[in-house]
Amino acid sequence: MTSHGRLTAFGNQLIEVHLWLREELAALRQDVDAYLAGGTRVRELRTHCLTFCSALDRHHNGENDLAFAKVAEQFPELSPVLEELRRDHQLVDDSLQRLETLVGALDREADPTEFRRELDSLAALIETHFTYEEKRIVSALNALQVPSWDHTRPAFLLTHDEER
Repeated sequence: MTSHGRLTAFGNQLIEVHLWLREELAALRQDVDAYLAGGTRVRELRTHCLTFCSALDRHHNGENDLAFAKVAEQFPELSPVLEELRRDHQLVDDSLQRLETLVGALDREADPTEFRRELDSLAALIETHFTYEEKRIVSALNALQVPSWDHTRPAFLLTHDEER
């Protein structure tokens, strides 16, 4: 336990959430491969896709609405980094919206390779974004003082197993 009464620092928790999201994305990409090979049913793929999209959206909205404000308060020198991360979040959100549209059309003779291309594009964007975020703000998050987060994880640090 840290001196602040939390089990791990917020930056370390962020890395854990990113690892979980990367694993979920890898599993979704495997589901797409199975679908393209005739194995996974469209309903299962759609459910998995929407679940992943929702988790990633919740994570980024929590960062935008809560975490970045706290970081900016306590580490104002990181404001340009936070703005860049917000721009990334918008790019990710745009991709998630396209994915949701594409996955909704899969059983109506839509080209599934277009869905796969968008998913691959999202994967590259997320990897670049997560790596940048981890390099630039994990130390600040680890030093962050937010007593209300010490005993209840904020939304941006939840995985689906921990959802409220």
